Amino acid sequence: MSEAKPPLLEARDVAVRFGGVLALGGVSFVAGHGEICGLIGPNGSGKTTLFNCISNICRCSAGEIRFEGRRISGAPRHRMAPMGIGRTFQNLALFPTLTVADNILVGAHHLGGAGFVAGMLQLKLGRREEERARARLDAVADLLDLRNSLAALVTTLPFAVGKRVELARALIGEPRLLLLDEPAGGLNHAEVNELALLLGAVRARFGLSILLVEHHMNLVMRVSDRVIAMEFGRKIADGTPAEVQREPAVIRAYLGAVT
Repeated sequence: MSEAKPPLLEARDVAVRFGGVLALGGVSFVAGHGEICGLIGPNGSGKTTLFNCISNICRCSAGEIRFEGRRISGAPRHRMAPMGIGRTFQNLALFPTLTVADNILVGAHHLGGAGFVAGMLQLKLGRREEERARARLDAVADLLDLRNSLAALVTTLPFAVGKRVELARALIGEPRLLLLDEPAGGLNHAEVNELALLLGAVRARFGLSILLVEHHMNLVMRVSDRVIAMEFGRKIADGTPAEVQREPAVIRAYLGAVT
């Protein structure tokens, strides 16, 4: 009898202290293969700290995080992409002097050998690595509707298009888990609707899992298979969107006491 496949991502009793402040108080959850998982909570609930622990921007004071059954908490940050974890950030973190294409290709640096990024920026590069990166660039550019913007400097783009460039940069690295930090931040209603469709298309096209931190509740409830709700550094609900929306602790956290 074969062993059960471990969950893609697992947090086990993760705690974080900043001096005397308890930012996370023993949070546990799992995210499955091919699953879109939303992480919600009021400001100060600890969701960003938990997110940063997963990508090793923040260190766990206790507990651990596992990816495909392997402990990753405490690993060097530069190992996250080669392990199969991609990330976007709440604020755009693009290279302003580079084109859209070159900004995206930076995300493929770990797919090749040493000097890969320099090679993609017009220095000598092995043909096989270049072909692989270019094929991946074409795939993500087509999916994210960036084909006609590849030669443009990112500073000339509307904000919503810049968000797609950052998403493309994460996707070109072939992640199995995509961490999205406030992907709807700064988008208007129509752009949020487009994002919801896009996240479903990304999962279907690349077969990956998505964990998103997001304040836009309609987006989270629309796209997520499962939602984790947090308050004051602790998990208060974990289930389907419908289950979490009915949870009294979640209602109280967002709406206050209901009499």
